[in-house]
Amino acid sequence: MLGICRGRRKFLAASLTLLCIPAITWLYLFAGNFEDGKPVSLSPLESQPHSPRYTASSQRERESLEVRVREVEEENRALRRQLSLAQGRAPAPRRGNHSKTYSMEEGTGDSENLRAGIVAGNSSECGQQPAVEKCETIHVAIVCAGYNASRDVVTLVKSVLFHRRNPLHFHLIADSIAEQILATLFQTWMVPAVRVDFYNADELKSEVSWIPNKHYSGIYGLMKLVLTKTLPANLERVIVLDTDITFATDIAELWAVFHKFKGQQVLGLVENQSDWYLGNLWKNHRPWPALGRGYNTGVILLLLDKLRKMKWEQMWRLTAERELMGMLSTSLADQDIFNAVIKQNPFLVYQLPCFWNVQLSDHTRSEQCYRDVSDLKVIHWNSPKKLRVKNKHVEFFRNLYLTFLEYDGNLLRRELFGCPSEADVNSENLQKQLSELDEDDLCYEFRRERFTVHRTHLYFLHYEYEPASDNTDVTLVAQLSMDRLQMLEAICKHWEGPVSLALYLSDAEAQQFLRYAQGSEVLMSRHNVAYHVVYKEGQFYPVNLLRNVAMKHVGTPYMFLSDIDFLPMYGLYEYLRKSVIQLDLANTKKAMIVPAFETLRYRLSFPKSKAELLSMLDMGTLFTFRYHVWTKGHAPTNFAKWRTATTPYRVEWEADFEPYVVVRRDCPEYDRRFVGFGWNKVAHIMELDAQEYEFIVLPNAYMIHMPHAPSFDITKFRSNKQYRICLKTLKEEFQQDMSRRYGFAALKYLTAENNS
Repeated sequence: MLGICRGRRKFLAASLTLLCIPAITWLYLFAGNFEDGKPVSLSPLESQPHSPRYTASSQRERESLEVRVREVEEENRALRRQLSLAQGRAPAPRRGNHSKTYSMEEGTGDSENLRAGIVAGNSSECGQQPAVEKCETIHVAIVCAGYNASRDVVTLVKSVLFHRRNPLHFHLIADSIAEQILATLFQTWMVPAVRVDFYNADELKSEVSWIPNKHYSGIYGLMKLVLTKTLPANLERVIVLDTDITFATDIAELWAVFHKFKGQQVLGLVENQSDWYLGNLWKNHRPWPALGRGYNTGVILLLLDKLRKMKWEQMWRLTAERELMGMLSTSLADQDIFNAVIKQNPFLVYQLPCFWNVQLSDHTRSEQCYRDVSDLKVIHWNSPKKLRVKNKHVEFFRNLYLTFLEYDGNLLRRELFGCPSEADVNSENLQKQLSELDEDDLCYEFRRERFTVHRTHLYFLHYEYEPASDNTDVTLVAQLSMDRLQMLEAICKHWEGPVSLALYLSDAEAQQFLRYAQGSEVLMSRHNVAYHVVYKEGQFYPVNLLRNVAMKHVGTPYMFLSDIDFLPMYGLYEYLRKSVIQLDLANTKKAMIVPAFETLRYRLSFPKSKAELLSMLDMGTLFTFRYHVWTKGHAPTNFAKWRTATTPYRVEWEADFEPYVVVRRDCPEYDRRFVGFGWNKVAHIMELDAQEYEFIVLPNAYMIHMPHAPSFDITKFRSNKQYRICLKTLKEEFQQDMSRRYGFAALKYLTAENNS
């Protein structure tokens, strides 16, 4: 009550000041316009040089007076702005005795500079928006299905997170593919004050499958109709968004519009900005019934509690059944049915200002929604053409979209100060592990990388593959960064089987990769290549984390653990499948070794047979891998024996052995403590040996390493003494861990290391 009285006193004082300033100003001007008790005219005619009253002093006074008039007018304008803001901050309904309210003037951290360029001018209804409590949770529902839609959701979420100042709760109605992708993404993103719940879209299909739909969104485009039934019964209101939405302002402003609903208004919608529902787009065009231009359902405000009381489920079903008798199918999915219901019940809708859904399809009236591009709040790419749509300001909209597309998602992990976050077990465990590290340790950064959680987007592109029914299928596993992208097409030409790749990229690089892949006929023709993007963070290349990500999402019984700069021999895929049966890998612990060779030539006539490879080996065109710099890594393969071998043969583990192997999918993971260059494969082969895997060399298999510039990490290893010291320390700690896990059997690794 005291706060309200103070607010009114401030408002009254500002009003009186505004009224008094002009009076004082003109009194001042009137008094100043007298010279020696006689009035001085400010008329241009009387101030000309031929006027008898014209003097140098009066000219100076006149100029001084004009300056003062301009100053007073500027003060008046500033005061009016303050008064407008004071009215906007007038006391609003509160939900608690001590809750703070959302203010449109607040800013947050690192987003301010970019926001200044994006939201400047977003002043529509500014100062008249009802308040949203500072820590009030905003609920957002999105229907998402498939690989491509999952990418769109990420861009939408980025734009929301960038501007938001409130806790968010996302309700994602997703199919199994989208749920797997987005659950992993949010789990590894670890954004404070964000909660995500999933609802199985496949279980909802029966609710809407009876409705024929011609829209490209398919059956999932109808699922917004059943949100009252799908979302929790205690959820009162929700903002529903299409995946092709981009926010240019804080979503709390839209949430505040719920306070404007009156009477039986339960749906907040923006008018459709095309002529679709007017029925005049072409001859015999017959749209579903709608009120005027109809409404677009890309952005919906739903009052769920009231909709349930109104029996919304029954309402839309009866309307759809009636209209389908004449229309036969929907053209715009759920939007047609929403509009048919509103046509019969116009009192249900609260019409949102059109800047809350600026629809960028061809031939829309979207330009009438804003005087300047900076006035808009939500952009909706609701044309199948998406970024190629025709619009006068499409370059601005495209750049805004690309800004969020390539924006570093790690920067959105900022805390909401003053808003307590829900306890997150994973986050608490991570903080505990990091707190146990010694920051003064010279190898602290190496140790810290082991616990870094990298944001991960699984299946970045469409993936479709059913493993062979004979349980012999093999997936090639590898990892890469942007500088090895050119190897992808060559590998796909050499290996026709499934591939699981982990790519270490920044957000901007991920989009470059997407454009590269979509422009490649070779890559686009292959649906059995899974691309998992692990986003960059920290100073080291997390090579073993990447390998583990690629391994974890292998869908076949066996894996060929390779590296991206190796080309497998032609036909290796089928040869490995036969070897799996021959060596009974299903029932034995074996690691099949594919012998590795290398060439120093960038252009190589790839050998098509073992005989041809041996000939090139004799001529010096090919070498055994790392023969010149690291012989120990592959010497145990016994290349001399391989030259004449016709049957698989067993070899023993030796220190620093790091062959490329084919193993069952349940083999141990790579050790994450090894990052960058050095010991990352050696440690894994040692682990396989400790678990009593047999190493079997395949007599008719081979792979060839292609030349490339040295990686950044190998350069650091060679030039940085501390790097080598830390790697040695990590090796010793790994060997101690092996001794603890495997006991007496692991002593040979310490002995072998000392003798090597």
